[in-house]
Amino acid sequence: MIVTASKLRANIYNVLDKVLDTGVPVEIHRRGKVLKIVPVQGKSKLSNLKKHDLLNVPFDEIVHMDWSGEWKN
Repeated sequence: MIVTASKLRANIYNVLDKVLDTGVPVEIHRRGKVLKIVPVQGKSKLSNLKKHDLLNVPFDEIVHMDWSGEWKN
C-alpha cells in the first residue's frame, strides 16, 4: 500500500491497524522520499526472562519435606 503523508495523517489508526492485521508494509511518500511502516516480529515478553537457580536441590526433596515444625499458631 502506498499513501501520502496527508492521507496517513487523516487515517493513521486505520493504516496502522491494517499493517498489524495483514502484515503488509505501508509506504509513505514525503518530500520525494519513501518511508515504510513495517510490522516487527518481536520476541514474547516471557522470552526475556532470565533463568535463576535459586533452589539447588532436587524437586523430590522439597515435595516430601516436613514443614510442620516451622508453622506457628
